[in-house]
Amino acid sequence: MDYYVHKKFLITVALGVLTSSSWAQSSVTLYGIIDAGLTFNSNANGDRQYAMTSGNQSGSRFGFRGLEDLGGGMSTVFNIEAGYSTTTGAMGQNGTLFGRQAYVGVISKSYGQVTLGRQYSTLYDFFAGLTSGNTWAAVGTGYGSHPADLDNMDSSNRVNNTVKYQSPLYHGFSMGTMYSFGNIAGSMSRNAIWGLAGSYSQGPLTIAAGYQATHTPNYSFWGNKANDSSTASNMRSPVFVGYSTAGEQDIFGGGLSYAVGPATLGFVYTNTRFRDLGSVAVSGLTAQQSALRGTASFNSYEANGRYMVSPSLLLGLAYIYTRGGGAGGIEGANYHQVNIGADYFVSKRTDLYAVVAYEQVSGFDSTGKPAVAALVGATPSSTNKQTVAVVGIRHKF
Repeated sequence: MDYYVHKKFLITVALGVLTSSSWAQSSVTLYGIIDAGLTFNSNANGDRQYAMTSGNQSGSRFGFRGLEDLGGGMSTVFNIEAGYSTTTGAMGQNGTLFGRQAYVGVISKSYGQVTLGRQYSTLYDFFAGLTSGNTWAAVGTGYGSHPADLDNMDSSNRVNNTVKYQSPLYHGFSMGTMYSFGNIAGSMSRNAIWGLAGSYSQGPLTIAAGYQATHTPNYSFWGNKANDSSTASNMRSPVFVGYSTAGEQDIFGGGLSYAVGPATLGFVYTNTRFRDLGSVAVSGLTAQQSALRGTASFNSYEANGRYMVSPSLLLGLAYIYTRGGGAGGIEGANYHQVNIGADYFVSKRTDLYAVVAYEQVSGFDSTGKPAVAALVGATPSSTNKQTVAVVGIRHKF
């Protein structure tokens, strides 16, 4: 072999090795969840309801996630994730293709992670394991969530146009922050969202706290999906539809969990305020709702526990109390809720579940009428009581 042929051969081999090495350090994964079950609603606007429902214990989804090693402890990361209905095949998140997540960013082992796109809120990231409604109590549909999921502990809402930072874990401590651009010409604050949260986890103890401020929440937070309304209320639950004219929604949360052998006990407190009522134009409201002014505040308290009877069987119990302070001279409402659940893992990827959520309310809700029970994800009751029960199967791939 002459010199030039030999040199060309070595270069080709070297390029091949580099290319193979590059491919070996990159990965793209297709993943998803298929979840379906049978649901009973004791009072769906006055009638009993028996239905087949999708995404009860986890929202049905499919997605792609990828990671590329850039060297020096740095990696590029991306995730695009779509929600869908197992029972009908319809697209989830009100017609948004990748409505669950769509982001790209950079991870550093030493400095943390920065990502850009449509993402979970920072407050949700740090509270994911503390509430029953986000661990075992019908997480996908939200039946076990706080009223209307007004504090987003079950992540009914993602956040658009978001820059998010999350630190690495340091002696049990971690923190994160985010900023969502409103993308409105001439105004930095309109439709903007920002948040900050942190946690400490050591042994059996986990503690978390955080805050989120949302400008014009009816459009920036509750109405940021493909087929949401740009003029009417996207906050449809009677719990807070009357507060959709708020200029700002503030959420503060604090909580902890403690593991004792196979049992885990938890407590969560959140305060949600809809401020500057009447400052945002929203069509379709009653004259009374449009005339509301001031601040409407909700305080939610949750005590929960779960017990691993065996490696394959989980039992859960939770009690939630929410006090709505009302606004504009209208008395608020009291919401009492009990969640009971069981989850049996047939294999690492398949489980069978059963969850019952019961709600009883008193007082007056945001519509100015006597409050009705309205479990998240279910048709509201015509009375102050409601029970929703679901049994189903979930498979992860």
